[in-house]
Amino acid sequence: MWSLEVLAPKLSRISPAAGLGRIFSKQAVANLAKGLVKLLLVGGVLTALMWPERGRLEALTRSDPSVIISVSQGLALKLLGAVVAILAFVAAADYLFQYRQWYERQKMSLREVKEEFKQSEGDPAIKGKMKQVRQIRMRRRMIAAVPKAAVVITNPTHYAIALEYERGMDAPICVAKGVDAMALKIREVAGKHSVPIVENPPLARALHATVDIDQPIPPEHYKAVAEVIGYVMRLRRMMPARR
Repeated sequence: MWSLEVLAPKLSRISPAAGLGRIFSKQAVANLAKGLVKLLLVGGVLTALMWPERGRLEALTRSDPSVIISVSQGLALKLLGAVVAILAFVAAADYLFQYRQWYERQKMSLREVKEEFKQSEGDPAIKGKMKQVRQIRMRRRMIAAVPKAAVVITNPTHYAIALEYERGMDAPICVAKGVDAMALKIREVAGKHSVPIVENPPLARALHATVDIDQPIPPEHYKAVAEVIGYVMRLRRMMPARR
């Protein structure tokens, strides 16, 4: 990708303050320290190797050229091996240092972690508010559906499940369910709209645990629910006759 932006003049490139900042930055100081360590190590090892050879080197000035070449080759290989070993050690230490610096730069602060979580998962406060709004809407929808229920099965105050059923339906459908305060509200609305309320604690607990809103009841509860709905229908047929 071609760009002329890098050719545009920037005062920061010739600014003494910016230059001093780069010279005395943490990375520059670290590089200077590494350079000095390398220099001291290599110089110290070379001095330690060559100091015992000072008399031998002085004698080479009066020796035959063939001897000088042989001795020089031996010393050169010795020095080369020492330098390579030192630089290999320094390179390994430098690699560990650079990796540590890189690893520290990858770490995020607590604020950055929170911001990333908000961006990926959404703001927890907003999600909590949306969940609360959904729950309120669901409760309102359930309460509005109670009057069309065929029966409300309770336990007697802790659980309440409102079931809708009409002839031709494959199975009764749960239109509302709740516990404690919600169960009392379902019973209250059912009483206002003359929806039969049947107390059956085992069936109420089982339906509350296994059926969801707007879903048909599980097949294993068909028989028990059919008995309740049949009982309610018989009561409805008997009421006009008594009147």
